[in-house]
Amino acid sequence: MDDSPSPKRSASRFEPRIAGMLCYVLGFITGLLLLTIEKDNRFVKFHALQSIFASAAVIVTQLLLGGIPIIGWLFGLLLAPAALILWLACMLLALQGRWFKLPVIGDLAERHAQRF
Repeated sequence: MDDSPSPKRSASRFEPRIAGMLCYVLGFITGLLLLTIEKDNRFVKFHALQSIFASAAVIVTQLLLGGIPIIGWLFGLLLAPAALILWLACMLLALQGRWFKLPVIGDLAERHAQRF
């Protein structure tokens, strides 16, 4: 996969790197918004889908861990800062124009970005 975003502007009227970064700002909310707006730019669609899938994975994991007394809660406490670091890294890498793929989720996002 080419490491640079498509040079054309996205349908959101932002430069693709900025739109890619914005996909992560509010997690699945901005991911869904930019996925709905974006028609042509695969870079933006990829990051929107990756944001949606990553947010969903973190939310589901947090809910599952919350149901397990003590050990689940402790792992849940570790998940929060890890999710924050992941969120910041994804925003920074998208802003740099990189197609950084998260394990499993990135491949899924890439496959679906080609379909939309």
